[in-house]
Amino acid sequence: MSDLFKTKPRPPLAEALRPQSIDEIIGQSHLLGEGKPLRLAFEAGKPHSMILWGPPGVGKTTLARIAASAFDAEFIALSAVLAGVKDIRESVEKAEQSLAARGRHTILFVDEIHRFNKSQQDALLPYVESGLVTFIGATTENPSFEVNSALLSRAQVYVLKSLNEEELKLVFTRASRFLPEGPAFDDTARDTLIGYADGDARRLLNLIEQAETAARSSGISRIDGDFASNALTLNTRRFDKGGDDFYDQISALHKSVRGSHPDAALYWLCRMLDGGADPKYLSRRIVRMAWEDIGLADPRGIQIANDAAATYERLGAPEGELALAQAVIYLAMAAKSNAGYMAFNQAMAFIKGDKSREVPVHLRNAPTKLMKELGYGHAYRYAHDEPEAYAAGETYLPEGMKEPGWYKPTPRGLEIRITEKLERLRAMDRQAKGKKGKGEE
Repeated sequence: MSDLFKTKPRPPLAEALRPQSIDEIIGQSHLLGEGKPLRLAFEAGKPHSMILWGPPGVGKTTLARIAASAFDAEFIALSAVLAGVKDIRESVEKAEQSLAARGRHTILFVDEIHRFNKSQQDALLPYVESGLVTFIGATTENPSFEVNSALLSRAQVYVLKSLNEEELKLVFTRASRFLPEGPAFDDTARDTLIGYADGDARRLLNLIEQAETAARSSGISRIDGDFASNALTLNTRRFDKGGDDFYDQISALHKSVRGSHPDAALYWLCRMLDGGADPKYLSRRIVRMAWEDIGLADPRGIQIANDAAATYERLGAPEGELALAQAVIYLAMAAKSNAGYMAFNQAMAFIKGDKSREVPVHLRNAPTKLMKELGYGHAYRYAHDEPEAYAAGETYLPEGMKEPGWYKPTPRGLEIRITEKLERLRAMDRQAKGKKGKGEE
């Protein structure tokens, strides 16, 4: 009798609306459109191992399930967060039984494949190589860094993209039709939830479900933007503090500064601050930008970057973040030069490939009588005693080493003046050497 009172729980909206065929999938047109790679693979009906790489909520698990249907295969799913080598072996045994008993091939789906360590990934290899299972892995992390090269070489990598606004509107419409008796959403509520979904279809469906539950509890029949914002705990940006999003955004910040675009630099800085990036890490990167991309073209940029880092250390958030913001604005607008950066790299490369050269005798220090008798420091010319405090014609490189010319100032900012000074000093060198040559004659 008790069974009469049991009701089957309603599945989450995201599960209830999970697409059952590739034609029902919203987004990923670059893979699933007519003539595109995954559609062609599904239509051919020949399974192959693959890695689905993309942000959360874009259809990785759904595609894996649809692949099993398209290829008429058994489907075994593992979560790399919970599974181990033992689970892999048990899955392989099931695949062997399925093949022997029913002649059906097996797709082994491993969600969060980047969470498997090397030995766990290696455990998959023999069965992927033999063709016993077709491996499909899903990951939010760059497989180039997180998946063993041996496993990576046996799987086709497909890159999935976040859904755009129009695609999320289609998801919203599908959800609204599935919930016809629930509270209605006005356009501002729809746009608010789509904005907060941040390209994640599953997140959007969860937000719709949460908003509907909150509205029912409050006795509200129509949900507007204010209710959606106030009733839900919302965080708009996707940020992982250490994965591809993190490094892509710091790269975008650096390139925006280098490209002299202050608004873009501010955008990426604020995105990272809002997403939870460590401001101290950002301040260190900002100092690095000053040395690498501004350099001696505007030494004030280096000072401002250092001052901003020190200000954040003193004030903390949120007050110290203003200093970081103004530093990136200044650096974005400062004269740019990578001449010092390039000269350093060239010098280091030369040293690594060169022999150990002796310090010229006239440049050596001579603190003892013996060292003086050996000629250390002999004929050294003290620059401050020379005209313009420059010992024209003097040599400072090891004997036999040609002038390398590593440092080439740019025609920007202070380096314009540095170029002028270098040209004047080189002219004095040439004049001194000319006089020396006539004297020798």
